[in-house]
Amino acid sequence: MAVRSDNTGTGEAVQDGTGAGRGTPDGQDGTGAGPGAPDGQDGGRPLGSRAPHFIRRSRPLHLSWQVVIFLAGLAVVVLGVVMLPLPGPGWVVIFLGMGIWATEFVWAQLALRWTRRKVAEAAQKAMDPRVRRRNLTLTAVGLVVIAGLGGWYLWKYGLTMPWNVG
Repeated sequence: MAVRSDNTGTGEAVQDGTGAGRGTPDGQDGTGAGPGAPDGQDGGRPLGSRAPHFIRRSRPLHLSWQVVIFLAGLAVVVLGVVMLPLPGPGWVVIFLGMGIWATEFVWAQLALRWTRRKVAEAAQKAMDPRVRRRNLTLTAVGLVVIAGLGGWYLWKYGLTMPWNVG
């Protein structure tokens, strides 16, 4: 399957009779998973709109649908950005907004696939025993330094704060 870039802007997936996707010279489907890639690798879904067929069939209705999806995703992403400095799951909300955009826009689908790949790579690196040992060592050293500074402060000043409260 490949996404056809046509003048309607629907981004509907098309497939020729051979089973190879059109639009790419090597017959890949644009998902990053080549013909020999295992099922489910890198998303596994074709790129393009996931709007219901009756909406994609009508250009004005599909354009309206895209505007609504874009505004809904934008509202969620802005809420996530506001939550970054405030208490709350800011990054989770931002990625939720990207997921809303990904139901309609190829650029958001590609961004989420790239993010999933990078998160999987980071998780794989974090499970490496040498990296885990290094991270645990750095954490232990940091805690010892913080405890030492805290103990020194208490020994030197007691439980008083360094500023005067009215």
